[in-house]
Amino acid sequence: MTWKDAIRDYTLYLKIERGLSKNSIENYARDVSKLVNYLQSSKIAESPITISESTVQQFIYELAKNVNARSQSRAISGLRSFFDYLIFEDYRKDNPTVLLETPKIGRKLPDTLSQVEIDQIITQVDLSHPQGQRNKTILETLYSCGLRVTELVTLQLSDLFFEEGFIRVIGKGDKQRFVPINLETQKLILIYLNQVRNHMQPQKGFEDTIFLNRRGKQLTRTMVFLIIKELTEKAGIKKKVSPHTFRHSFATHLLENGADLRSIQQMLGHESITTTEIYMHLDKTFLKEVVEKFHPRK
Repeated sequence: MTWKDAIRDYTLYLKIERGLSKNSIENYARDVSKLVNYLQSSKIAESPITISESTVQQFIYELAKNVNARSQSRAISGLRSFFDYLIFEDYRKDNPTVLLETPKIGRKLPDTLSQVEIDQIITQVDLSHPQGQRNKTILETLYSCGLRVTELVTLQLSDLFFEEGFIRVIGKGDKQRFVPINLETQKLILIYLNQVRNHMQPQKGFEDTIFLNRRGKQLTRTMVFLIIKELTEKAGIKKKVSPHTFRHSFATHLLENGADLRSIQQMLGHESITTTEIYMHLDKTFLKEVVEKFHPRK
C-alpha cells in the first residue's frame, strides 16, 4: 500500500463512514501528508504498513522545532486517527503513535465582543457601497444565529423558514439543525434579497445561494474574514476578531442573559455539551448572580 492510496482511502472513510465535513477531512489528510513529506525529504522508505514507532516519533520531534504545542498536538491526533483506521481495516496490527505523549495545552478561547463593540463594528458598514447591505446582513446573521462561517456562506434560499421563525443550517458532517432567527435579522435578509440580490445574476449552481459575490458565486470563507477584519480596524477595536468571534459572542450573551446550556448547545450544533461549556467563560460575578437567583437557599 502506497501513501497516496492510503490517504485516498482514508479520506473516503472519513467522508462516508464518519460523515465529516470537507474542512475536517482536509485537515486530517494534511496531517498525514506532513509525515509523508518528512519521509521523502529524509529519504526514508517506509510505507503506511511498515512505518515504525521510532520514525513517527522522530517526525514529531522535528515538527516540534517549528510549530507550537497546539499544532503539535493536532498532528499527533491526526496521525493517531489515521493509523487507527489502518488497524480497523486490518492493514496494521499496531498504532505507531500509541506511545507519543501529547503536549499539554490550555483551552484557548477566542475573544468575545460586547454588544457595544458588535454595534460599533456593524455601524462601520458603508451602506452606500454596492455590497454594504449584504455585508451588514452577514454580520447580523452571524451574531443573531451563532453560525459558523461555512454555515453562513452555504446558506440557501430554501433554508429560510421565516413564517416559523427559523433557518435550516447544515453543520459539520452535513448534520441539519433549525436555529431561531429574530424579526430584525429576517427584515435585513429580505431587504438584501429584494433590493440587492434580485438585481444580480447568479452563476449556474448558485441560484439558491443567499450571499453572493459580485460575480454571482458563493462568497468564500476568506472574504467574510476580510470583511470583518476591515470593519473591526475601522471601529478601532484592537481584539482579534473573526466570524467565530460573533458565534462565541452569540453563545456568551445568551448565557449571560439567562439561557440554559442545553438550548445553546442545540443552537450551536455541538454534539457534546462539553464543547459548549468551553465557550462559557463566565466571570465569578455572574456565577454569584445565578446562585442568588435560582438556588432555593437564597
